[in-house]
Amino acid sequence: MARGEHHRIHAQDRTQRNRVLVAQEAARLMSEHGIRDFHHAKVKAAERLGIVDTQALPRNQEIEEALREHQRIFHGDTQPHLLRARREAAIEAMRFLRSFDSRLVGAVLEGTADEHSAVCLHVYSDDPEAPGLFLQEQGIPLETQTRRLRWPGNEQSEHTVLLFGADGIPFDITVLPLDALRQAPLDRVDERPMRRATRAMVQELLAEEDIAAFNS
Repeated sequence: MARGEHHRIHAQDRTQRNRVLVAQEAARLMSEHGIRDFHHAKVKAAERLGIVDTQALPRNQEIEEALREHQRIFHGDTQPHLLRARREAAIEAMRFLRSFDSRLVGAVLEGTADEHSAVCLHVYSDDPEAPGLFLQEQGIPLETQTRRLRWPGNEQSEHTVLLFGADGIPFDITVLPLDALRQAPLDRVDERPMRRATRAMVQELLAEEDIAAFNS
């Protein structure tokens, strides 16, 4: 093997090892420090490891896989209970918000939720103020933010986000127009249309968990 080829292969191996290390450290930061933004987690991880090669920054999917593994190894006795509590809370919230066609999204649906995770819901109304007014009428104190979402075709738009807590669990509610029921925004992990679940689908997830626990 030529010396140049040997150095190229060695450099590729080193880059791949660094990608794995950064993904693992980013997963640890997300799990233990509550960092929710994948890009922030990977940049902070690379800085902590002293890795400056941008080719060594893992994709978001690699970090999510590392997060699942980190939770399995280090939090296998607690994370499933935290996840289930949030899925049960999501069902109650979706029942409460049934007039807004709510859908569960994010870590609680994907199975990576932990003690830092909010229950993230999308609600749908052509009156963007209606969900917030409904919650306020029920005596629920809210914080309001805005969030930029990306859509297929490289479109972007700003949407109202309602934040509140219930029984020690944070909720993050994004208000979308009714026509967004036909097309989900892009997921921050894989840039594909975001996975969404109805209340019935979340109930089915819990039923599957019960069957798996019974058979184990």
